[in-house]
Amino acid sequence: MSILIFLAVLFVLILVHEWGHFIVAKKTGMRVDEFGIGFPPKLFGIKKGETEYTFNLFPIGGFVRIFGENSEGSKDSGDYEKSFVAKSKLAQSAVLVAGVIMNVILAWFLLVTVFMVGMPVNVDEENMTANSRLTILAVAPDSPADTAGLSAGVTINEVRAIDSDMTLESLTPTSFQQFTANVASGTLLINYNKGSTNHTATVTPEAGLVEGDEDRYVIGVHTALMEIEKLSFGTAITQATTRTYELLGLIVVGISNLIKESVMGKADFTDVAGPVGIVGMIGDMANFGFTSLLYFTAVISLNLAVINLLPFPALDGGRLLFVAIESITGRQIDPKWVLRLNATGFILLILLMIAITYNDILRLL
Repeated sequence: MSILIFLAVLFVLILVHEWGHFIVAKKTGMRVDEFGIGFPPKLFGIKKGETEYTFNLFPIGGFVRIFGENSEGSKDSGDYEKSFVAKSKLAQSAVLVAGVIMNVILAWFLLVTVFMVGMPVNVDEENMTANSRLTILAVAPDSPADTAGLSAGVTINEVRAIDSDMTLESLTPTSFQQFTANVASGTLLINYNKGSTNHTATVTPEAGLVEGDEDRYVIGVHTALMEIEKLSFGTAITQATTRTYELLGLIVVGISNLIKESVMGKADFTDVAGPVGIVGMIGDMANFGFTSLLYFTAVISLNLAVINLLPFPALDGGRLLFVAIESITGRQIDPKWVLRLNATGFILLILLMIAITYNDILRLL
């Protein structure tokens, strides 16, 4: 299920990005030969005007094919004035930046929706209300909780010690931790909600799982009190705008530091997630509810926006760099070199993705 959600998220993010390129190319008078939904091989296409809208086999996004975007086409061509290279540098830049802008707008829109519909927020035990829910935030691998089927995102309704028939009166992280330690090697009956479905699990606490406190009995979960917080339309817009700006800043700093450390040979890629890692995180977010999944999608969309602006061949930022060089020199870069550099950049990106995916798999193992 997590893989399907990941593919759906990826499909939307890439399609929105490509739609940005498409609509600005149209508005600036460029000839768009194809707007593809999914990736080839092509299943079928619909021709409308000069653009063919194709539906392809692999549903992992889309693409736009703009006439002259790879510097092809000569001035003798009948449609040269509609080619990418024939337009002003400003128009070319606008088309290249449009995809990134659409990813930022999508993230902002998702955040507005999240804040209006309601986002789970952490609540201090002193400020808990009747709406506060004891929620599992993380489950340690191979712990008693993991073996019992508990997962991140579930809300605990009741905790009872089977042997003594004692029930936990106050569902807070502190009382839950103390109750588990007091039960020791006895068995807990935990009633919980996963989504809208009610479940029960029997869990036996174990000692030796907490580093530095090996005598304490735990089941291997990290819990917190959570509440759903809803904002008004106006407040949601303000909060979404602020959060978008903050997240963009954090992402820029994070990627900049990673690049700097990579150049210095000190980069730590253990916290960098590839497709496999993102699938796992998307599954966890889906467990916390639909709005949590939307929030995570907004974060991924902003990451794609920043990464795409990097001045690296095959990315929008690399193509913007080519436009800037042509603008400064007043000469068009040899199309053969553009293709070679973009192809090299694409291969390097694929190799990087393979390396990160390998790291994801090692982390899982």
